Amino acid sequence: MPTIDLPNGTVNYRVAGPEDSAAPPVVFVHGFLVDGTLWDGTAAALAAQGVRSYAPDWPLGSHPIALNQGADQSPRGIARHIVSFLDAMELDDVTLVGNDTGGAICQFVIDTDASRIGRLVLTNCDAFENFPPAPFDTLFKSFRRAGAIRALMAPMRSTAARHSMAGYGMLAPEFDAEQTRAWVEPALSDAGVRRDTAAFARKADPGELLDVATRLGTFEGPVLLVWGNGDRFFKIDFARRLRDVFADARLVEIEDGLTFVPIEHPQRLAHEIQAFSPVTAA
Repeated sequence: MPTIDLPNGTVNYRVAGPEDSAAPPVVFVHGFLVDGTLWDGTAAALAAQGVRSYAPDWPLGSHPIALNQGADQSPRGIARHIVSFLDAMELDDVTLVGNDTGGAICQFVIDTDASRIGRLVLTNCDAFENFPPAPFDTLFKSFRRAGAIRALMAPMRSTAARHSMAGYGMLAPEFDAEQTRAWVEPALSDAGVRRDTAAFARKADPGELLDVATRLGTFEGPVLLVWGNGDRFFKIDFARRLRDVFADARLVEIEDGLTFVPIEHPQRLAHEIQAFSPVTAA
């Protein structure tokens, strides 16, 4: 897997699709305690249509390489980390795609530096004061101390626990056991990753995301919301509120879809992303 050294640390990333694609590049932003494999199905479907995409492992708890000591692990700091990735890869007119916590980070990105962002796609994600929504706010509070994270994550060694309603099972109907094991392993085995995870959990501030929402209407690119309307946590009302604050936004509802749209409906998400692109890939 390729890596790239950025000011805050080294990032792993996956790339799919032709290097000479005529379509704008797609960059994915996953959420808390998952990695870039969340997008595997969507990236493969886009690649089959000639669209090139990038799926980094952002430092949100499942990243295999801890950041440098002192790296800014606030949501704004991670947004700058993403901007650094776009700069280093020389990616322009990017279609930025976010899910879950990653959707909140995408909002910080366009509020921080939207110069390389051509358009934004948000699937079920945090918005406004819901950062994170219940019951995930309790999870974030529990993760604020690095020393507690290993014990909190220990039950997730069991596939049954990971895929239960106390684990990832509330977010999609089915998971691959090897994939979800990889999501929990870094926090179980690496003290640096636990340090990064705790720092982010401490600095996730719903008031700050609510403040960002007051400026989302200044984003000049188009916005597409692809939202599972069966989600109990990131409810469809979030999407409707987001649609109404952007200057140019459209909402596509996925009937009975849950939080992890990229896992549950990868082909549909890829279709919507491609149709949203200003260039039809070969």
